[in-house]
Parts: sequence; C-alpha cells; structure tokens
Amino acid sequence: MMRKTSVILLSAATGAALTLFVTQPRAVFMGSSARAATADTYRQLNLFGDVFERVRSDYVEKPDDTKLIESAISGMLTGLDPHSSYMDAKSFRDMQVQTRGEFGGLGIEVTMEDGLIKVVSPIDDTPASRAGIMANDIITNLDDEAVQGLTLNQAVEKMRGPVNTKIKLKIIRKGQDNPLDVTLVRDNIRVRSVRARVEQDDIGYIRITTFNEQTTEGLKREIGNLTNQIGGDKLKGFIIDLRNNPGGLLEEAVTVSDSFLEKGEIVSTRGRNAEETQRRAAHAGDLTKGRPVIVLVNGGSASASEIVAGALQDHKRATIVGTRSFGKGSVQTIIPLGSGNGALRLTTARYYTPSGKSIQAKGIVPDIEVLQDVPDELKSRTDTKGEASLRGHLKNDGDEKTGSQSYVPPDAKDDKALKLAGDLLHGIKNSASAAPTPGNDNKAATDKAKAAN
Repeated sequence: MMRKTSVILLSAATGAALTLFVTQPRAVFMGSSARAATADTYRQLNLFGDVFERVRSDYVEKPDDTKLIESAISGMLTGLDPHSSYMDAKSFRDMQVQTRGEFGGLGIEVTMEDGLIKVVSPIDDTPASRAGIMANDIITNLDDEAVQGLTLNQAVEKMRGPVNTKIKLKIIRKGQDNPLDVTLVRDNIRVRSVRARVEQDDIGYIRITTFNEQTTEGLKREIGNLTNQIGGDKLKGFIIDLRNNPGGLLEEAVTVSDSFLEKGEIVSTRGRNAEETQRRAAHAGDLTKGRPVIVLVNGGSASASEIVAGALQDHKRATIVGTRSFGKGSVQTIIPLGSGNGALRLTTARYYTPSGKSIQAKGIVPDIEVLQDVPDELKSRTDTKGEASLRGHLKNDGDEKTGSQSYVPPDAKDDKALKLAGDLLHGIKNSASAAPTPGNDNKAATDKAKAAN
C-alpha cells in the first residue's frame, strides 16, 4: 500500500528526531502466531480497562477521564525510551509552530532529567540568553510551582505564554551554593538560525543554532554575502559552527549537507523492517565552489547537527574540530491522532552516516579534538552527559560513549577550537592538527560509503 508522508527531524533537546506524518493506515497481514499474540495483548488491555474503571469509581476525588487517558498514553510512551512521548493537541500545534522558526516563550532548549528540567542551551538573543541562563542549569520551580511531577511537555507549556508576561524561574547551578531566582519576560521568539561574520579578514564564519525552515536559505544567503564581502580570490574557506546546536528539521539537515557536496549519500534511516530503509543523496552544486570547510562540534551538538557533521566527515568534505557530539542517533515518527487528539512521537528507526556508522549513544568523534580552557567556577558544569547517559536509551553495538565538553568561550579570542580552525584554513599545521586539510575530493569516500551499505 502506498503511503503519503512528509519527513521532519526535530530538536534532540525536546526528545525528537526523524518524524513521519502518516496520512493513511498501513495494511496488516497476520498469521496464526501473530493472532495469538494479539489475543494476549487484548487480554492485557482488559486489565487496563479494569484499572481505569476502578480509578474512576474509587479514587478519593472524581478524576478527569481525559487526563487519565492522556496520562496513560504518556506513561506508555515515556516508558519506551527518552524520546518517545505523547503530545496533546496544543503541544502538537506548538511543535509545528516551532519548526517554522517562530513561537512565543523564553527561547530556551530543555530536556527532562531525574524529574527536573535541565537546560540544554539558551537560544541566541532571547530572554533566556539575555538573562544569563546557561547550559546544564536545572530548573526546579516555575512561578513558585515545583516542576517535579510534571512531564516535559507540561513544563514547556508553563514556560510559554503571551508576549510581555512574566515568569519566575528557580535555578540550581553547579558551583552556586544557593538557588538562583530569575524573572523573565516572555517574548515573540523568532529563531534566527544562521548568523555569520568575517574572521581574520579572509575566513567566512557561519554559526547555525538550530535547523528550522529558514536554515538552508539563511546559509545560502550568508555564503553569498561572505563571498562578496571578502572577495572570491581572498576567501580561504568557511567555518561552520554547530556547537550546542540541538537539532531541527531533517530536510534542512539534508539540504545544508547538500550545500557542500556534489554527490553521494547524506544519511540513511533504518527501521525494524528492511523495506523501511530510506536514503538521502546529494545533488550537484557545491555552494562554496570547493573551498575548504571546518565544522565545529561539541557535546551539545545533537541530532540534525550530527547528520551534517557525519555526512561531511565521511565524504572528507570537511575537517571536524572540537569534542565528541551528543550521540542522538534514533529516529522518531510523529503520528497525528486526528483532529483535536494531538500526536504521538514514537521512536521507529535509527539513522546512519554515509559510511554506515550509527552514532547512537556514541556521537561524532572529531578529526581533531580541542578542549577549551574553562574558568574555575564553571569547571563542574562543562560536560554534557550525552545520549548514553539517558535512562532507557536505545543501545548500540560496542562501547558507548558519554560525557563531552560543551563549553564555548564567550569571547572569540579565548576560543581554542575557533583558533585552530583558522590555522587549518591558513595552512598552519601543528601536532594537534594531523587531519588533512578539507577539500572537495568526495569520490573515495563515496565509493567507501557504497561498499559499506
């Protein structure tokens, strides 16, 4: 049966990855063993029905039936892995708005850890970043209400609200003896996902903070602007900064990768059934015209960021510099449940780099590792735990890796990874930079990828 689908890759910070909007049901064919398993499943569902009725009739206060059902669905999904979840109708609408790159709120990427809200990273130029919210901050209270017991979606809902309204956050920060009380004013968050500047007079620096619907167009625009501003003859190459980028839309990750490639596979996704494997390939047309590219990553680079870094690394199109990435290599499917019923975010597959590597719970290992010099007061909070530390995460073959530095110095002059990237583009070599200078020779990597797959 043919199915009409559209594909989205969402932020790792909110627990999502590759998503498919399924608009038609799939055909189901069952043998005798499958029918027996189904019968047993329905017996278990009868048990759920008995419990549901007992709660409705005997709980000390009359419960809300809708909330009971939603809580049951949410518990079923969150018990699977850290990235499967239920979105009610409003959360589903909010997710769709966020992927367009504009939404109301604080401008903060968060995840759930041990029942508390943990900051992955603030979005640039938002109330959260201006108030000094930092990665790894733990939010314990929202307007004096404890977040313990709330789901991630419920906590996010409380942080969103009308523009110009206030919300107070109580924050625990490593290295601080007492909790911090921070009051933020909600704003209309327009995520400018691509920012650029000239580095050292002859290098184009491009920072991608998230992958939304405007990212590829923003990248194209900035590549053109930097080329014209510096001059084609003078331009040494580009630095693409994906540090602390939690992810975004799959299509944007693919087209951003495609912007630097002439051919070859970009990413493949593989589910439980072999026929569900999908491959995305590059098209001719390198926007940089073969100029060298350095990609910066760290422990906060996840999901779509890892797709881009993995594709350019495997094709030897870029040198990856920094620290090991987050390791978010699973695929989620967004399944709408009909008008007013929200949607499921369900883990359905893993994704693989062109050479056939899964980065799940391992991450992208940089060609050149660069550790930053961290101020003493921040040393206790400069590492992210990564996917491998999340309870219930999908396992990977071999040794899993966890813990990677995610600190980026606020002043560019203190940024060791940025400095090394500039040295590489200027042809300055040292003992740490053993990787080859990036170029546009993709043939060997492409042939290797085809053999591996």
